[in-house]
Amino acid sequence: MKLMRVGQPGQEKPAILDADGKVRDLSQHVADIGGAAISPEGLAKIAAIDPKSLPELQVDRIGACVAGTGKFICIGLNFSDHAAETGATVPPEPVIFMKATSAIVGPNDDVLIPRGSEKTDWEVELGVVIGKTAKYVSEANAMDYVAGYCVSHDVSERAFQTERSGQWTKGKSCDTFGPIGPWLVTKDEVADPQNLGMWLKVNGETMQNGSSKTMVYGVAFVVSYLSQFMSLQPGDVISTGTPPGVGMGMKPPRYLKAGDVVELGIEGLGDQRQTFVADR
Repeated sequence: MKLMRVGQPGQEKPAILDADGKVRDLSQHVADIGGAAISPEGLAKIAAIDPKSLPELQVDRIGACVAGTGKFICIGLNFSDHAAETGATVPPEPVIFMKATSAIVGPNDDVLIPRGSEKTDWEVELGVVIGKTAKYVSEANAMDYVAGYCVSHDVSERAFQTERSGQWTKGKSCDTFGPIGPWLVTKDEVADPQNLGMWLKVNGETMQNGSSKTMVYGVAFVVSYLSQFMSLQPGDVISTGTPPGVGMGMKPPRYLKAGDVVELGIEGLGDQRQTFVADR
């Protein structure tokens, strides 16, 4: 299933994409795409509904594909080829950092370049959405706790991230730096999350053209690993790292400016499109 949220900020309705690409209203069946609705039981109930029996929705805006995210957890340097382009060594264990949930926006919303930014960068990433509470789970059982996947854009301000002392979080958490969606694609529709094409363009020029197969620590490992340190809750999003082609890795480096348009997508998970604007 391809689940989504449609409407203006704060007024999004839960929806499902039918086989003909029409957006259907789920609001008579679930309160939102999040919490109990994305549990195994909740997804089974949605799967039992004939989408064509639901009212069609006119789409004025697509919101973030999951509601009520408590944690937005990111994995750094998790693609071998991306680590190489930045001159970094693949870490012996996953690098974990948090992205503020206030950064979350819809997949086609404008992204704000923060005041004082000179190094705003792009990163297409595979997002993993948790469907039920995971704590101390094994890698073998980890996928039982995954509701599905989404496109995640881990927008980053590199100077804030690496040149301003402290940890990475402040370079990752600026308002609008976390577009997710357009869809939460349930895991049954993704045969192998470790073999998905990933791409990103800036002003029509391809910058990233990679695959999740070069991910160092795969989805099951990451879910299990994180669950040893913190419980994962329904609606939590894990952004699992980016393939090569980020602005920071170019020679010379290249960063985003107001007016730039970034398009990105992942095989089977849909596309995003954002215009970058200066935050006043």
